[in-house]
Amino acid sequence: MKTKVAVVTGGNGVLGGAIAMGFAKKGMHVGILGRNEQTVNKRVEEIRQMGGSASPMVADVLDEQALERVREELEAEYGPVSVLVNAAGGNVKGATITPEQTIFDLDMADFNKVTQLNFKGSVLPTLVFGKSMVKHDRGSIINISSMTAQKPITRVMGYSAAKASVDHFTKWLATEINSKFGENIRVNAIAPGFFVGEQNRDLLLNGDGSLTSRGQAILEHTPMKRFGKPEELQGVANWLAGDESSFVTGIVVPVDGGFSAFGGL
Repeated sequence: MKTKVAVVTGGNGVLGGAIAMGFAKKGMHVGILGRNEQTVNKRVEEIRQMGGSASPMVADVLDEQALERVREELEAEYGPVSVLVNAAGGNVKGATITPEQTIFDLDMADFNKVTQLNFKGSVLPTLVFGKSMVKHDRGSIINISSMTAQKPITRVMGYSAAKASVDHFTKWLATEINSKFGENIRVNAIAPGFFVGEQNRDLLLNGDGSLTSRGQAILEHTPMKRFGKPEELQGVANWLAGDESSFVTGIVVPVDGGFSAFGGL
């Protein structure tokens, strides 16, 4: 792991940041890629303070030229990228159907935004950094999926559709890469269960920390009866990035406290 250079898109966020910290603890150099320069630099500083190695990469995952620029800058100093985590993503209000709405209230502009961010925002960095992996015959691409891709979950219509696309893209690309470029580049995904972040905190928790009705419903369908901790993604991410998973490609690994296994009875 210490010889590897990783890029984590959305590494300035909660889940992507936890994965980036896990890589740094294993001795990898980590590029933190995000649009917000302030939060990107904050994450880089946190990694450096704990003795890790990291670089800021300020770019939009939907801007191919910006992605090419930061890739060239990173590789000129630290060598070829061999691990990519596509963790940039999120929801958009108008692509969510509230209990008071119906599907006919869907805002198509927001639907386009959420699908572009979560799906195209995974495809485009894969093309930019994947070319370098093919050139050096070494790489692990890890997409971040969601439980919403595996089971229909109310409200999050646009986000669910985008993450389902990420699942399909993961399996398709794994087959495509290995059949045309050999066995040394792998493509997998992690499907987190329910973790409390800035975007969903008010949906899951009341101001006093108690559960909302939606938060309660989620835990009733999660056998472990709790939300995930961001650092609990590190073990799976480290495994998929490392050589221990050298014969693993095209899978989506749930990290969900048993949510995907529970049938409701």
